[in-house]
Amino acid sequence: MISDRAAERLRHGHVWVYRSELVTPCTAEPGALVAVHEHRGPFLGTAFYSSASQIALRLVSPQAIAEREFGGLLRERVASAAQLRRRVVRDSDACRVIFSEADGLPGLIVDRYGDVLAMQVLTQGMDRSEVREEVLAALEEHWNPAGIVERVDERIRELEQLPLRASGLLRGNKTATVFSLHGLRFHCDALAGQKTGGFLDQRENYAAAARYAQGPALDVFCYQGGFALHLARVCESVSAVDSSRPALEVAERNGELNREVLDGKEVEWIEANAFDLLKDYAAAGRQYDTIVLDPPPFARNRQSVSRALGGYKEINLRALKMLRPGGVLVTCSCSYHVGEAEFLEMLGSAAQDAHRSLRILERRGQSSDHPILPGVPETSYLKCVISCVS
Repeated sequence: MISDRAAERLRHGHVWVYRSELVTPCTAEPGALVAVHEHRGPFLGTAFYSSASQIALRLVSPQAIAEREFGGLLRERVASAAQLRRRVVRDSDACRVIFSEADGLPGLIVDRYGDVLAMQVLTQGMDRSEVREEVLAALEEHWNPAGIVERVDERIRELEQLPLRASGLLRGNKTATVFSLHGLRFHCDALAGQKTGGFLDQRENYAAAARYAQGPALDVFCYQGGFALHLARVCESVSAVDSSRPALEVAERNGELNREVLDGKEVEWIEANAFDLLKDYAAAGRQYDTIVLDPPPFARNRQSVSRALGGYKEINLRALKMLRPGGVLVTCSCSYHVGEAEFLEMLGSAAQDAHRSLRILERRGQSSDHPILPGVPETSYLKCVISCVS
């Protein structure tokens, strides 16, 4: 049984119940499906139980689902997710195939890179052997991949008290491939890089930024060159900065892969600390017509929001000082704990301190293959603001 507060949240569309909201202890096996009841109230649905996480219950269905029925439900949800991606993804053979709660499969992330799928399992319920086998069979049925790779997040598996395992190939014989985004090609080694190997949540924002970009451009926190290579097709020149040498090595390979598409134009790849470089470039009076800021998450929790906003303001302030009148700023935050209103307030404050005027052209989020549940704010995390500076 759960508290009245938790029950009310479920009725409004959320799918999590925290351990502190359990009115009676749960004696189910780790990862089991359990019936959820309101304290002194009605049945509310069926959920995965975690014996370790502070999120004790993750709702799977508002209906009663027996263990023997879950395999069929899982296959239906994988099929529904595949149908959605085929409807919304354009000009790319890379996308997020399964987005956890947003696809009714809490604790499961699957990304597609061409003919390779990369999977992460994040909860006890999804890590059960019979569930994993159902997932793999359904993915093979709907995507026919040459390889399915599991990327292991050791920290999360430790928190969920899951047995430690190494990242590796689960199905097929392929872990590395080349995928395409909007006519550009990118290398992917599904066993390397961050997350499952790339940042597909920015896929639509890459194309949006290129629609506005012009002149000399600077891409800061460029990772493997997603924004930079899209800008290179329309900009006079592009410099791209990241502190990770391995990421830049992949970015350089991606540049070579697209040499013909870019008419021989080369991106200048720079290994540097972004904060230090922006400070030095601003002090030196460097000027650009387009600047992209796509940093890693600065706020891992609510307690770090104030410090994160300070970091966002610093990099945006320096970028604003380097943009010529009429220039374009594309600035992003993937920190869920920094809300859009806070991010826009920070941006306005940075513009005021830089003595620049901003006109927001677009307020964007994650790509449509990362669908958002209106009752689960945690499924909406990416902010991307495109502005014109004067």
